[in-house]
Amino acid sequence: MTTKPSHTDDARPSAMTATYALRRRLPDNVLGHALFSLGMVARVPYFGTVLPIVEEMRPGYCKVSAPKWFGVYNHIGTFHAIAACNLAEAAMGMLMEASLPPSHRWLPKAMSTQYLAKATTRLTAEATLTEPIDVEAISTGTDVVVSVRILDTHGTEVVHADITTWVTPRAGDDSR
Repeated sequence: MTTKPSHTDDARPSAMTATYALRRRLPDNVLGHALFSLGMVARVPYFGTVLPIVEEMRPGYCKVSAPKWFGVYNHIGTFHAIAACNLAEAAMGMLMEASLPPSHRWLPKAMSTQYLAKATTRLTAEATLTEPIDVEAISTGTDVVVSVRILDTHGTEVVHADITTWVTPRAGDDSR
């Protein structure tokens, strides 16, 4: 009898990206989250400006937190709006890495953001898909919108972002 790690999901793609495979190989605990997050920042250095920690990652969902520290302050001492956007993009990116097979790629295309309240605490971004991505139906490319709620430690949604990604099959991939 085998048991699945708690951070997997039956909706996972049959083949995983290298990013998602690495996340699944690491322990689902604070150490595993920190190691994976350091690797993500090494690969995408700009994300490091918010000191992100990927807490959960599975197809259709990703949760990334960021501490409130002086590097993300704005002139009034709250979490800077663009730093919150950076956190939203990190969560979206890891969700897409978990949700697509290696035969497909994604690029961010647009972001619509609403600043709903002052962010005075650490923040947590929760990225979600409203429905699974039907990669078999994507022949030339399609828009996929990822919804990201950014919450403070009181559970108040302080920022909401809808990030449109462009999903296409990788050039030269004959696995379909």
